[in-house]
Amino acid sequence: MTQKTALITGASRGLGAALAEALCDTHHIIAVAKTTGALEELDDRIQARGGSATLAPMDITNADAMATLCRGIYDRWGSLDLWMHSAIHAAPLAPTDHIDVKDMAKSVACNITATSTLITYVSPLLAQSGQAVFFDDPVVGSKFYGAYGATKAAQIALARSWQAEAAKIGPQVHIMTPAPMPTATRARFHPGESRDDLASPHIQAADILAALSASLA
Repeated sequence: MTQKTALITGASRGLGAALAEALCDTHHIIAVAKTTGALEELDDRIQARGGSATLAPMDITNADAMATLCRGIYDRWGSLDLWMHSAIHAAPLAPTDHIDVKDMAKSVACNITATSTLITYVSPLLAQSGQAVFFDDPVVGSKFYGAYGATKAAQIALARSWQAEAAKIGPQVHIMTPAPMPTATRARFHPGESRDDLASPHIQAADILAALSASLA
């Protein structure tokens, strides 16, 4: 297969799904998420556009599953052109001195540990010429965002370190900050918010890919 490949973690809905649909014209999509039904619906939309996808209904916190996934990518394609990491665990908002222990543990497992593990596994597939994209969030440090904000900040710190380390040798690591979108994650934080005032994930995906177009050409 000569078509470029794009791994999208957190691909079942929101920005991840929008990126998968926007990229499927030029890339074979490897879509990772826990929700099988949502992945199948994404696959239907990709096929309707004439694209193709490989569905991987997996939990990114399962290191063995991620190792199997990345070995499968290597066996089938030999390398990876693009990784977009939109998977996140959004713990409920809470005062910092009332953060639930289980919520914090899930946030650490998904947002920090899984990201670190994936960087280790995906980096050899991207090699020198591949691209990795992470998504920052300006709410970090805001009140009641302790569990989410602390672990999101740590995730981006990992990405920034990798970005600095790989600047001369590759892969290229990008950190972008999308506008607020009407995603399931945001709905958990702002259940009464008007969705009409938020940016469309599809428009955000188009803007992100436009910003990366020179690197992805």
